[in-house]
Amino acid sequence: MAYDEQLANQVRELLSDREDVTEKEMFSGICFMVDHKMCICVSGTELLCRIGSAKVGVELENGNCRNMMNNGRIMKDYVYVEDTAIDNLKKLKYWVDLCLEFNPMAKLSKKKG
Repeated sequence: MAYDEQLANQVRELLSDREDVTEKEMFSGICFMVDHKMCICVSGTELLCRIGSAKVGVELENGNCRNMMNNGRIMKDYVYVEDTAIDNLKKLKYWVDLCLEFNPMAKLSKKKG
């Protein structure tokens, strides 16, 4: 699984003050689960951010991300953020904060059993 280790470490550092973070390999990268819910992933050199549909609309208008597609369907709460939109810690923190802001409202995925 090839993903930007430095970017993953930066995300890890920004989440280090929380006790409810776990890591899981998925989406061809590493996902940071907060309160057992997918919050933010590092996939290649990009971030997959779960920010909620309202913020997705705003951020798409800003032109610094794109929709996440799954089997031809837009995943309404998620966006991919390119490396140029997270090329410094302040920009990265902005996206991490958006993900953390939405996390309490995010639905918990059903366990596969």
